[in-house]
Amino acid sequence: MGNRAVITTEDKEIGVYLHWNGGRESVEAFLAVCKELGHRSPEDDCYGWARLCQVVGNFFGGTTSLGIDRYENLDTDNGDNGVYIIKNWEIIGREFGKDSPVEHSTLAAIIADVKSKQPN
Repeated sequence: MGNRAVITTEDKEIGVYLHWNGGRESVEAFLAVCKELGHRSPEDDCYGWARLCQVVGNFFGGTTSLGIDRYENLDTDNGDNGVYIIKNWEIIGREFGKDSPVEHSTLAAIIADVKSKQPN
């Protein structure tokens, strides 16, 4: 088991699979760091997908817990957090998961943790 989620855009062509840290606060933290670093968003071009994967991969380390594939091949109805639909590094929709309130102090701590794992 994990704490799974898929991150995609409105076109649902590509998605990033998270086996761990798929809760809303973690996903918002990954997106916030990408935005703060000035990365292009995934709906703009493939570099956005690459930078999202890079930020998440830097956070996880190792060689597991992260995947990228065509949306149709991913475990979207995964029984954990489902799918986050993003635009401009913001969550704009959700499928197969329930939204819960975000603890802003927790979010700030996770953002700091994700930022600390990025190269200088």
